[in-house]
Amino acid sequence: MPTRKNPESIYQLKITLSNIRPPIWRRVQVSSDYTLADLHEVIQVVMGWEDCHLHSFTIQGEDYGMPMDDDFGFGGVEMKNETRVKLSKIIPGEKFKFSYLYDFGDSWDHQILVEKVLPPDPDVKYPICIKAKRACPPDDSGGPWGYPNFLEVIQNKKHPDHEEMLDWVGGSFDPEEANLDEINADLKRVFK
Repeated sequence: MPTRKNPESIYQLKITLSNIRPPIWRRVQVSSDYTLADLHEVIQVVMGWEDCHLHSFTIQGEDYGMPMDDDFGFGGVEMKNETRVKLSKIIPGEKFKFSYLYDFGDSWDHQILVEKVLPPDPDVKYPICIKAKRACPPDDSGGPWGYPNFLEVIQNKKHPDHEEMLDWVGGSFDPEEANLDEINADLKRVFK
């Protein structure tokens, strides 16, 4: 995790989950000193993912991620090491876009937009989520194509898989809920 020092600048990012309607997104502020690996951790926390799948960033045609050996069967995937790349080295400024893919099977694609480059606020502990819309789908809920089916099952008490699906997701799931206080408490816990 990054150490708490005074960052050079702060990037305000809007992270939007692709191929989902109505949209699911988070607006976060992160230090320009963070690496892509740090940003991965931020995305996992603010979106509510469990970090149990592979991921990658695609930035101007280059793929970045955790170095993988061929034991995973991804020998043909060329990725640059995300732990060595600071955001300040890849983000040229506002309006810059790149993508983040989580779970190569379910293909949860996120579009990331650099909305603003700001001076750091000494009274703010970064990273921080300043706005959130809608709950993130649970891990392993089938990607953008399976998620609507998941919602249909948990919202239809007469569906034969309703109870089983609710048990699987922990008892309840509100697709409209995004608890900003909870998200920021989790960020503080992860980024001490």
